[in-house]
Parts: sequence; C-alpha cells; structure tokens
Amino acid sequence: MLKRHNGEQLRQIERQMAAIEKEIMMLIKGDPDLEKRFDILVSIPGISATTVFALLIDMPELGTLAQGQAASLAGLAPVARQSGTWTGRAFIRGGRATVRQALYMPALVAIRFNLDFKEKYDQLKAAGKAPKLAITAIMRKLIVLANALLTDGRKWASIPT
Repeated sequence: MLKRHNGEQLRQIERQMAAIEKEIMMLIKGDPDLEKRFDILVSIPGISATTVFALLIDMPELGTLAQGQAASLAGLAPVARQSGTWTGRAFIRGGRATVRQALYMPALVAIRFNLDFKEKYDQLKAAGKAPKLAITAIMRKLIVLANALLTDGRKWASIPT
C-alpha cells in the first residue's frame, strides 16, 4: 500500500512539474527577447531547457555582465584567502547557490559529451587538481560561455578541428 501511495505522489509531482515547465515555456514564447536568450542558451551542449529556466529566472542579468562578473555572481569565481604575508587556499563562496546547483549536472554532461570541456577537465586532473575542483572550473566556464554568447547574441558553435 505504501509503495502504491508513493507512486501516486510521484506521478502527481511529475504532472505538476510538467505543468510548471509548460507555463514557463509559454511565458518565454510570449517574449521575443526571452525566446532569443532561451534559444542561445539551449544551443550549448550539456545545457537543457530546465537549466536554461534556472539561468533565466535566477540570473536575468546574464549577457550584460563582464566576463569575470558572471562567474562571481554565480559564486564560481575563486576567492583568495590572504592576511598580510599569509596566503591560504582559494575557494568559491557567495553568489547565487541556485545557479551553482543548476550548473552542476550540465557540467558533468559537458565533460562527457563536449570535447572542449572534456579536454579542459582532463588537463586540470592531469595537473593534480581534485575532480570536484575540476568540475567547478567547468561550471565556471559554462556560465562565462553563456554570458559571452548572450552578449554577442549568437548560438554556440564547436571549434572545427
């Protein structure tokens, strides 16, 4: 009985999520600027419509920021710990946690299916960086790329080899 009840709740949640996604898409289709931004962001390999929803909602200024500002606003820019002559390790902090959370899975997908990001990830790991730090670097590259593409008003295109 508990299994059946949980299954019903799961189906209800899935229906609610589908309805919300449909409503968001209707709002995007109703605004030419949002629709253009959506099309640009969804062209990036690894970035799904759900991730684009999160970026458009939680970071509406994306595309109007300088290169480093986008990463900093998302909380993906390294912050150095220093006091006088002492220097500690750099780490990320602050920013918008929801954007960071929304970029984690796309970063994993980009590492797997986008040769440019896979190359960068492998390069970082070969340099002795921890896998989590390398994934964070890919997340940072994704947000910087998204900002650059929106600034230029163009879709993502792979660099020919």
